[in-house]
Amino acid sequence: MRTAHRGALAYCTGDPQQDTRHFVSLADGVLLIENGRIVAVGPATGPGELAVERLSPDIAVIEHPQALIVPGFVDSHVHYPQVDVIASYGTRLLEWLENYTFPAEMRFADEDHARAVAEIFLDELLRNGTTSALVFSTVHRSATEALFSAAQRRNLRLATGKVLMDRHCPESLQDTATSGYAESRALIERWHGQDRLHYAITPRFAVTSSEAQLALAGRLAAEVPEVLIHTHLAENQAEIDWVRELFPAARSYLDVYARAGLVRERAVFAHCLHLDQGDYEHLAHAGAGMAFCPTSNMFLGSGLFDLARARDHHIPVGLATDVGGGTSFSMLQTMSEAYKVLQLRHQSLDSASALFLATLGAAQTLGIDRHVGSFESGKEADFVVLDHTATPLLARRLAGCDGAAEHLFAHMILGDDRSIRATYVLGTAVHQRPYTAPTT
Repeated sequence: MRTAHRGALAYCTGDPQQDTRHFVSLADGVLLIENGRIVAVGPATGPGELAVERLSPDIAVIEHPQALIVPGFVDSHVHYPQVDVIASYGTRLLEWLENYTFPAEMRFADEDHARAVAEIFLDELLRNGTTSALVFSTVHRSATEALFSAAQRRNLRLATGKVLMDRHCPESLQDTATSGYAESRALIERWHGQDRLHYAITPRFAVTSSEAQLALAGRLAAEVPEVLIHTHLAENQAEIDWVRELFPAARSYLDVYARAGLVRERAVFAHCLHLDQGDYEHLAHAGAGMAFCPTSNMFLGSGLFDLARARDHHIPVGLATDVGGGTSFSMLQTMSEAYKVLQLRHQSLDSASALFLATLGAAQTLGIDRHVGSFESGKEADFVVLDHTATPLLARRLAGCDGAAEHLFAHMILGDDRSIRATYVLGTAVHQRPYTAPTT
């Protein structure tokens, strides 16, 4: 089947902060899709081949008035087991783990519970326009299987992995170095590369893994270099102090992972708030990426991400909701908080750069940018329709805006899940909200 989606379009071909020409917008454009992939993008009127009046009659034209079509959002770090603890009283990171995270994750030993939460979790992603994600599971193999199965049924491009924890957590959540390796290996063989699924080797963080477990995780990463590595790094000062006590021979928190062979391309480190110059240089040299988690960093009082420094070192960065320490599944709200975090850093984040971090930049960080993140020909047709009439205030504000960048900024500051008129995966609508054209 071929379909043509007509409306205002915006996407990135690179980081607009480096070159403004990387932000591409069309006031009246067409996104041509065939068999779930993007065939072409271009103006809907004029001499071009995608002008609506010249399209083949077998192509169904779907109009999206009063809207902006953007690539599907890519969440570079989010926890599926924490759906039920989002908006719990914050405290600080280590207390959050003890009081909320670990009790919630214990429930995932129940396979029925894990399956039910996987469905709710994916519903929330799609309702908020997120079509790809790098996801933390729990220590339970069956819970990870449940998420993979649910994502496969929905044709999502999603990466996850069984959490590795063999110490400093409740006994019921502990594996061992050898069992964690064996179960991760089995999950890789079963799921990695199936349809649109990817595996991520997932030590929770250095505190909860022994040196033996980290070493075996590194061995697995060397054996299967195409999989991702996903963990936390330098989120909270108390956490950093504890890591220093546990690994006195390591130069830094990052060095703990490096000594185990876990710092490489396709490694994604969430937070990265308290790093030194050596850490930035190491991440850059290794080709590893960062997940920028503004809502959780503010909610737990962890610190302010330094985007400018990451960019100066050419380190890939993706935006992340980090639910449930993060306070919303909405990438629009996450973009808004990122803007505010960077204001406090005396840095700036325009709407084009925010879109990059939430789409192509995040896809690059996860190593999936050849598949998703922009509207380039041949990529998978995952996209979102942002509704300019989602709320009365948004509609009024947008009436005074001119162009895609201004429209996008208003959605970024005022928008939430209501802004998502429709979410498409491989060209098929998987979430839609009713739309009524405004009366004149």
